[in-house]
Amino acid sequence: VQLVESGGDWVQPGESLRLSCVGSGFDFSRSFITWIRQAPGKTLEWVSTINVDSTCTMGDAVNGRFANSRDNSKNTVYLQMNDLGSEDTALYWCQTTIARGKVRGPGTQVTVTS
Repeated sequence: VQLVESGGDWVQPGESLRLSCVGSGFDFSRSFITWIRQAPGKTLEWVSTINVDSTCTMGDAVNGRFANSRDNSKNTVYLQMNDLGSEDTALYWCQTTIARGKVRGPGTQVTVTS
């Protein structure tokens, strides 16, 4: 069972990024995927969750700027991040819950700086 994030980068304020999360070893199409992040010196923050039916819930800090989507044919979930600000600088993980517990990827770093 594995999740692997990618797409993190250094960007300037106002720019966009798309993160990807690829899953393997479990029934991806029947799993909800959550994005979480941790900024330097801060606690873990829930970002969003995409459900099996592709409906999404977004955290207040990103609502209106971020969006989730999934492509089950590729076992991939995407996090489209628009109008990035310095407050979005963080290590981002995707996470799911299977029978044995939570599974989280190694993370991908997003840095927003001018």
